[in-house]
Amino acid sequence: MKTATFPSLRVDAQLRSDAESVLREGETLTSLIETAVHDTIERRHAQAEFLTRGLRAREQACSSGVYHPADAVHRQLRQRLDARRKQVLG
Repeated sequence: MKTATFPSLRVDAQLRSDAESVLREGETLTSLIETAVHDTIERRHAQAEFLTRGLRAREQACSSGVYHPADAVHRQLRQRLDARRKQVLG
């Protein structure tokens, strides 16, 4: 795959200094920015998928007339989370 570049970005000297101060061993500003952009893209895709699923669920509830109380859903999610924590943490 061919590579491309992002446009150069002018930043305040303090921002650059702050960014450089948190670099890990062997990490460059370029790799930090690339990671940040990649993570942001993934997070936005996840948010879009979450919204899509929510809207689809709303449409399904409206058309079927079947609704679930929030407290019941929260309780079930809490139980699933607790079970998963026990599984992972032992």
